[in-house]
Amino acid sequence: MSARAVVVGEALVDVVRSADGRSSEHAGGSPMNVAYGLGRLGHDVSLLTRMGDDEHGRLLREHLAAAGVHLLPGAVDGGRTAVARAELDAEGKATYEFDLEWAVPPAELPQDLDVLHTGSIGAAVAPGADTALELLGAARGRTTTSYDPNVRPAFFDSPAQALARVEAFVGVADVVKASDEDIAWLLPGADVADVAREWQSRGPALVVVTRGGSGAVAVGPSGSLTVASPRIDVVDTVGAGDAFMSGLLHALAVADLLGRDALPALRRLDLGTLESLVATAVRSASITVQRAGANPPTRAELDAA
Repeated sequence: MSARAVVVGEALVDVVRSADGRSSEHAGGSPMNVAYGLGRLGHDVSLLTRMGDDEHGRLLREHLAAAGVHLLPGAVDGGRTAVARAELDAEGKATYEFDLEWAVPPAELPQDLDVLHTGSIGAAVAPGADTALELLGAARGRTTTSYDPNVRPAFFDSPAQALARVEAFVGVADVVKASDEDIAWLLPGADVADVAREWQSRGPALVVVTRGGSGAVAVGPSGSLTVASPRIDVVDTVGAGDAFMSGLLHALAVADLLGRDALPALRRLDLGTLESLVATAVRSASITVQRAGANPPTRAELDAA
């Protein structure tokens, strides 16, 4: 089943420097990666973002077009395109520095959406984050809403400030995906399963916390479970969480669990279905980390995994 999705958030260029000193440029930004991943999986995706009419902006537009992702009106302006500089360590893990401003262009969202997604910087930096929160709040109950905090500490004064912002989005989301690294920074020493259960009690039907090579913990209406990751050779982790997010939304679409009419079924989700959904998302992330950059799987690759 193909879903109609709108993703709200930043689109930027990752300037990646590997541990051996080599440098390369890739299209990036967590929401844009999710949109691209959904497009590669065969869904009808529009991205509400902003970028400059410059060389980096052209790189982003060509990248999105290759996956069939549409830009909503107002995405391209006269400013410069945002840049993230990523440093990879010997294990392929990335740390980032950002050069960006974030505001959501005025736009009307399609009325017949199956899912509205946001996260990361797009849900952290004002004024764009405030607009994204308003959009999710207005869409709640009319479509499936999803959120990935993908916390970037550089954009917050303190974990407490970030947690308040994160929990505001959790309160208007039907599906939440976070990482154990997010939770470790937001709530040092907290058990990820306990946090997932607490967040799920705030309104989402489903909360999933990824744990890198240890798989993922999921909490739904019928309880909680853990899904393991396969043993693989990791090239780098760039875009892994975003591939997990797009894989999870894809799995929900295939199970006919996205959109307004599916909301009651999503809130009755049984553990067997939950495990299948998360296993698909784990496979999506596992494919991505076996190759360089934010390079999520196609539908054929995911089905064959």
